[in-house]
Amino acid sequence: AALTLALQQHTDRTLPTLRADPLEDKDWIRAWMDHYRPMHFGHDLWICPSHCAPPVPDAINVILDPGLAFGTGTHPTTAMCLQWLAAYPPHDIPVIDYGCGSGILAVAAAKLGACEVYAIDNDPQALLATARNAQQNAVTAQIHAAAAGVAVPQVSLLIANILAGPLIDLATQFATLVQPGGNIVLSGILASQTDAVMTAYRDRFTLLVFAQQEDWVCLAGQRH
Repeated sequence: AALTLALQQHTDRTLPTLRADPLEDKDWIRAWMDHYRPMHFGHDLWICPSHCAPPVPDAINVILDPGLAFGTGTHPTTAMCLQWLAAYPPHDIPVIDYGCGSGILAVAAAKLGACEVYAIDNDPQALLATARNAQQNAVTAQIHAAAAGVAVPQVSLLIANILAGPLIDLATQFATLVQPGGNIVLSGILASQTDAVMTAYRDRFTLLVFAQQEDWVCLAGQRH
C-alpha cells in the first residue's frame, strides 16, 4: 500500500493495489541449470551442459558451464551462429569470436577444427568463463582469450554475436581483421535493424541473411 501511494504521487492515474509475494529461498542458478538440457545444432554438433551426459557420445560435444558470462545456446542469436558453424565447419582456419561471452562459439569453432581461435571480450568474467570452458573441452591450446583492443592477426572467419549498434560501430575494424575472401557472421540483430547493419558493411563485405528466429536475424557473407 505504501508503494502504491508513493507511485501515485508521480502520476495522475489511480493505480491498482500492489501485492508483494516473497519468493522461496533456493539456489536459483541451480534451478535454472536443471532446465538447461543438451541441444543439437546440425550435423554432429551438440551443446551439453556440464551436469548432463552427452546424448550422442561420439558427436562433437561442447561441454558448457556458462558461469557468470552470457552464452548458453538457448537464445536465438547464439543458436543461429552455432547453426552456421555446424553447416560450415572452420577446418584448419583461424577464427575470431568477438564478444565471446561464455566462449560457446569459440569452443565450438575449435572442436569443429579451427586451428586458432581468438576469443575477444571486454568483460573479465567472459574471459575467465571462456578459459574455463576451453579447458573443460580440451581445446586450451587452440583458444586465445584476450581483452578487446588487444592486437590479433587477420583471420579467415570472424563471428560477432553482440548487438546491432556495436556491430555498426565495428564495421571498419572488422574489415581489417578479416582476410579478403574470408567469412563474417554477425548476430544479435533485430529484424528491423537488418538494413542498417548491411549498409554499414556493404563497402567491404557482401552480406546475406543466413537465418531468422523470432525477431532476430543472423547475417553472413564474405570480405571483398
